[in-house]
Amino acid sequence: MDRGLDIVLIEDNDALARNIADYMEARGHRIDFAADGPHGLALAVKAQCDVVILDLALPGLDGIALCAALRERASRHVPVLMLTARDTLDDKLQGFAAGADDYLTKPFALAELDARCRALSQRHRLGVDHVLTIGALEIDRRLGIARREGQDLRLTPIAYRILLLVAEAHPRPLPRFELSRGIWGEDPPDSDALRAHVHLLRQVLDKPFGHAMLETVHGVGFRLRPGP
Repeated sequence: MDRGLDIVLIEDNDALARNIADYMEARGHRIDFAADGPHGLALAVKAQCDVVILDLALPGLDGIALCAALRERASRHVPVLMLTARDTLDDKLQGFAAGADDYLTKPFALAELDARCRALSQRHRLGVDHVLTIGALEIDRRLGIARREGQDLRLTPIAYRILLLVAEAHPRPLPRFELSRGIWGEDPPDSDALRAHVHLLRQVLDKPFGHAMLETVHGVGFRLRPGP
């Protein structure tokens, strides 16, 4: 059995926080708790945790501002799972732009929360640095920017999110359903939307350079190819 995760939970709804803590602790995780933004930020920066579960609506400092501040102050990339009742694409993109790694809309199943926390922890367990490097590609997760061969890539928020998710899955191919869920959650648009955003990403990531890094794995999804 695994050792469980060290989790910082920042949630001002006491009943929900207790339900989450009881469920997660019963599954071997350890929970540190904060009920407001300033306390939560201080705890998340100080604690050597595996995942931060962050509510969006918090007193003192909202989740968006807290996540952005955490990215500036933390010495390593701490995975952040955002909880919110807001479920529009703009809300999700705002969260991702602030540095969130995943997004769960209320109400949610506690079993799914557990699964997503474990997945985030595994995704980042080896990648403790803010900068993810694959061949000539560098992604700075703190600043939310990507470079190839030293050149800044001018990506849309969704194109950046696609690139980050595929890079974090490297070297395995990232299935389309995982990619779609990572961008839009449980209510993705039709497949043409993903295809259009992948096309835009390729125009910036690959077209100006000597070889294509973003590779389609037929019947599966996408992966990054560091060299020609």
